[in-house]
Amino acid sequence: MDVHNFEGVSQAQIEEAHAADLKVQDKYGVRYVKYWFNEGQGKAFCLVDAPNPEAAHMVHRQAHGQLADKIIEVQPELIDAFLGGGETSPSGAVVHPGGSGNERDPAIRTILFTDIVGSTNDALGDDVGMAILTVHNRIVRDALAADGGREVKHTGDGIMAAFVSVVSAVRCASRIQSALAKHRESDTGHPLNVRIGAAAGEPVERENDLFGATVQLAARLCSHAQPDQVLVSNVVAELCVGKGLPFKDLGEVSLKGFNRPIRVHAVDWPAAM
Repeated sequence: MDVHNFEGVSQAQIEEAHAADLKVQDKYGVRYVKYWFNEGQGKAFCLVDAPNPEAAHMVHRQAHGQLADKIIEVQPELIDAFLGGGETSPSGAVVHPGGSGNERDPAIRTILFTDIVGSTNDALGDDVGMAILTVHNRIVRDALAADGGREVKHTGDGIMAAFVSVVSAVRCASRIQSALAKHRESDTGHPLNVRIGAAAGEPVERENDLFGATVQLAARLCSHAQPDQVLVSNVVAELCVGKGLPFKDLGEVSLKGFNRPIRVHAVDWPAAM
């Protein structure tokens, strides 16, 4: 997936550039599958099947000269996370799920899961369990409102949310953990610890819910996280480069449901606040 940062570029110019890529891509053994364009943020994402980054660069260089600012390798088993179920316009632009007509999708989504640690502990009792859940819900929903996240659904012991901005998703996760840490300082009787996982891609949207490999990866990262930890996929960390958000590369991790190890990063959320 290549990423372009543009200023003052219109949708029509992006369409022309993509069409030019398609005309020369066969020469380099490359296939540009589709693209997302967020005109407000001046950012474009192109999903490309290429033998190596240089081949993708060569297509752009010959077609229009607009080289990608960054190319992020998407592992083969995660390609469905970006292909998703979204339709494309005749020009190759991804159309917004559920949108009317030819409304273009501004970007890929970042899916975030929270999970309350120890929520199934019967020793807590129903009253304490509900009190903990109420605090969790308030903190998470306040953070979603502050960072532009959309609550997709409540999972019983956590919340699933979606973001158009990957940076906002990471900032929201950091905000949640920071608020929980402050809560534990004031309420030491029943500590509330939460694990968070996030992944970026193009999920499949059906009946106000989201499905697909992106969602599965975010959920697995959440389950793999330690209490008070935020784990994200490699794509999330790569898209946040230059945004002042600190990560620790944990290397490749084996996750249930994925045939090969997945590269994982932990968000240094105290440093991010």
